[in-house]
Amino acid sequence: MKNRPKVLMIVTLDTKAVEASFIRNILESEGVDVIHLDASIRESTDSSVEISPEEIAAAAGKTLQEVRDLGHEGKCQAVMIEGAVKCALEAHKNTPISGIIGVGGSMGTALATVVMQTFAYGIPKVMVSTMASGFTRPFVGAKDIIMFNPVCDIAGLNSITRDVFSNAAIATAAMAKAFTPVRVEPKPLIAMGTLSTIDSCTVRVRKSLEAQGYEVMVFHTLGTGGFALDQIVQERDVAAVVDVSLVEHNDFLNNGLCSDGPERSKAALAKGIPVVFAPGNADFMVSGPIDMAKAQFPGKRYHMHNHALTAVRTEADELASLAKHLGGLIKEAKGPVSFYVPLKGFSHHDSPEGHLHDPALCPVFATAIKLELPANVPVHEFDCHINDAQFADAIVAQVLLYTKGSTGAAA
Repeated sequence: MKNRPKVLMIVTLDTKAVEASFIRNILESEGVDVIHLDASIRESTDSSVEISPEEIAAAAGKTLQEVRDLGHEGKCQAVMIEGAVKCALEAHKNTPISGIIGVGGSMGTALATVVMQTFAYGIPKVMVSTMASGFTRPFVGAKDIIMFNPVCDIAGLNSITRDVFSNAAIATAAMAKAFTPVRVEPKPLIAMGTLSTIDSCTVRVRKSLEAQGYEVMVFHTLGTGGFALDQIVQERDVAAVVDVSLVEHNDFLNNGLCSDGPERSKAALAKGIPVVFAPGNADFMVSGPIDMAKAQFPGKRYHMHNHALTAVRTEADELASLAKHLGGLIKEAKGPVSFYVPLKGFSHHDSPEGHLHDPALCPVFATAIKLELPANVPVHEFDCHINDAQFADAIVAQVLLYTKGSTGAAA
């Protein structure tokens, strides 16, 4: 008989024994075997679980009683997270895991999703969590974690939670049965950021590079996208980065909605990966609904992108600050960097058809970035818009120059 797929189930029995039993029964009835990781602390639990609380504590160098004696839920959980990660990875090493499901409130979600984040992209990861309705970024991070909202608290079974738990378990089992380890394409990998406002540029870049034998991963740079791009750069063998959507930097500097913090773009620069920069989307910051945008950025020019998001025009001072910030990052680069500047617009908003067009401001940024960059970083200026084919083709040519020796790329 063919071995059944293995699913790692992360549920604490000291508070969620009924839910754990219910989900386990469904998983097994759907044709998968369960490896139950139980990180309970409060009470002794079923000794038949595959990975017990005692084993988890021991993996972190403590007894379970020593964990309890810490007397602080945060400190206790930190130990159990450390042990849970070690135990989960050891289980995966011994018996490959084809899927993961977790159930919990804020504490259980924190533990389970840290474990999930240590597993490779592609392995199904399902989290049933009371945190799923809105507050998800700290738990999902840049990984492919699916979150189910149980609607009710995870406190026994009722007519709603039975359906949610059942759906989550059935989905996990189905994905686990279909899962096969990701086959790494023998192609050089390019990571690139974008938004729809520069799609004409980035789609052309992607298609051109794909035609040349590259794999291109494109990330939506609204905070989480840039974070994911940088994490991929840290984890994978990336041939080059096309960092041409800089709104996350603007929002970090100006407290916009899409900030990814001060570390954005550092991964490739620190790793020595070639980077092609362009000031795509540098013409605006992102705020919330129009009334919020006007209160946050009074006296600016606004474009209501939709009812939830407003683009706020950057002016000369914000563009100068962006140039200074980027210059500081790029000065630390350990690999080659080029900067490409279109002088007729940085996004669709900043075009004759857009609502924030100001042709006087692109040269302001070009002058500022040249003053801020080290002498070994060339600045290429183009008398065109970022979405013009000429500009995209120049970026492609630079990527090819940087990566012409990469395995799998066309000669």
